[in-house]
Amino acid sequence: MIEKNTQNFLQEQFDISCQSDESTGVEFWFARDLMPLLGYSRWENFIQAIQRAIISCSTSGFNVDDHFRGVTKMVELGSGAKREVEDFMLTRYACYLIAQNGDPRKQPIAFAQCYFAVQTRKQEIIEERLKLIERTEARDRLREAETLLSKNIYERGVDDKGFGRIRSKGDQALFGGFNTQQMKDRYGIKGSRPLADFLPTLTIAAKNLAAEMTNYNVQQEDLFGESAISNEHVQNNTSVREMLGKRGIKPEELPADEDIKKVERRVKSEVKKLGKQTGKLPEK
Repeated sequence: MIEKNTQNFLQEQFDISCQSDESTGVEFWFARDLMPLLGYSRWENFIQAIQRAIISCSTSGFNVDDHFRGVTKMVELGSGAKREVEDFMLTRYACYLIAQNGDPRKQPIAFAQCYFAVQTRKQEIIEERLKLIERTEARDRLREAETLLSKNIYERGVDDKGFGRIRSKGDQALFGGFNTQQMKDRYGIKGSRPLADFLPTLTIAAKNLAAEMTNYNVQQEDLFGESAISNEHVQNNTSVREMLGKRGIKPEELPADEDIKKVERRVKSEVKKLGKQTGKLPEK
């Protein structure tokens, strides 16, 4: 989670660098101003992110010229002389696409993805968006860890059904005796939908930590067979549960969160609307 002070600082900097066209009122940012705010130190690297964003804009069916405008500006050198440098005018949608091409684990990128994704500067809405990003990122990391675990144990004599049993026993250790299906029943999850799609961010992170520990020890200790790997996974989930318990947290008592698939669809829909609602850059 990005600290409050960091959020406030980043929001202030993005607000200060915002420009507005007098005739249309459309907000835009200059790439050279945006570059350091997103953690880039070299224009050569940042221009690559802009080019990727331009491709994303075109692929999404929007007119690139409406959102990206190549310009030149005069800058003063250390000697006092001036020279022209390449720059871009960028709409809010363009800035969002550039942020999307960055690494969300970096705080300025994660904040920028939220800041430019909404047509408002209200802090509470930006913070809500940050929480959505944190949860989807946590879910992606868990998915990667479990995919790697499945691959690792398959190479060590465990089939798909065995992997399901190992994961369920791990859940049983983490959730105080409730296995995967029992937790799905508690949350009212229907059919074959994964339990993790309805877990709060904290629980997803807990499951991911246990899975990463199992992956590590399976390889380090060269564990083989369902029994040995299952015992390892149970121990790791038990350890994570004990750690949470010391802070008064029982994973099975945390409420279910919104279906992450719905969250992802809503985010995609909002981004598409952003491309339409953000306005067009003024004519050249």
